[in-house]
Amino acid sequence: MIMPKLRIDPGIEKQLRNAKYGVFGHSAVQVCHWTKKSLHNEGYCYKQKFYGVDCHRCMEFSPAAVLCGQNCVFCWRPMEFMRFSGMVAEEADDPKEIYERLLEERRKLLSGFPGDGKTDPKKHGESLMPNHFAISLSGEPTVYPKLPELVNFLKGLPDTRSVFVVTNGQEPEMMEKLAKEPPTQLYLSVNAPNRVLFEMVNRPSIENGWERFVRSLGIFSGMKTRRILRLTMIKGMNMDSPYVKQYADLIRKANPHFIEVKAYMWIGFSRKRLKEGNMPSHSEVREFAERLANLTDFEIADGKEDSRVVLLRNRKEKIERFIK
Repeated sequence: MIMPKLRIDPGIEKQLRNAKYGVFGHSAVQVCHWTKKSLHNEGYCYKQKFYGVDCHRCMEFSPAAVLCGQNCVFCWRPMEFMRFSGMVAEEADDPKEIYERLLEERRKLLSGFPGDGKTDPKKHGESLMPNHFAISLSGEPTVYPKLPELVNFLKGLPDTRSVFVVTNGQEPEMMEKLAKEPPTQLYLSVNAPNRVLFEMVNRPSIENGWERFVRSLGIFSGMKTRRILRLTMIKGMNMDSPYVKQYADLIRKANPHFIEVKAYMWIGFSRKRLKEGNMPSHSEVREFAERLANLTDFEIADGKEDSRVVLLRNRKEKIERFIK
């Protein structure tokens, strides 16, 4: 018996397309705010500043656009889109088809830019053939059972410089597979330093969410790739003074190369769950990052004020910041 392919519900797909997503099967792609700014020569994202990624050639997408095992309180996506269920290989699209169909969708989203009178024509031409892939966007990429194959496929394309994967750590079994077939850079989201806060902020759909996260943290620490912890800071919720030492303990366990300490941004559907006052300023984020640095083997390496993010670098396990 041939299992039918998993597809996003037509009603949800319509809403995603209205929000300027490109959709294929269970996957989605979007041209982000910073890619648009870069095409207009009006700025670029912090990933370009921190790691040398070509912002205008970044393809941000997800192979599990509405599948996630968490309902994070700070997420700007509409949680009613998300459902948590496993995805088996037989119902999942193949990596090559996902890439080709989403690349086509992305090119459609970019097609109108030359007519706006502001787009750099050289950059626009380059943007049609991405050289950086950010497997994030929405949903949880590690739910996709063919993720290692997808990473390898993308790394094998002639123009590819880098492949990033962002995960919430709820799929430690997939983390073990990625350890054997790693992306260029792996992000693990750390939004809470203890079980109680984890359940309040991340709101996992399964009972042992904290244990799964801690297991993923251990796997992450030994992976032979560029390892990044991303801390999303929510004022009045997860950045109070008592938590600094607890974050430092997790950082020592994870042993990342870099840490991105980033402000929660009061945008999208998160405005229905949190208040504008929960969004810390850049100076508050930097102060928190400095306190973390004082308790760990990390130092402040960079920052980007308009993104309210600070980069910490491991002093003991140094690697080159910029990707060749």
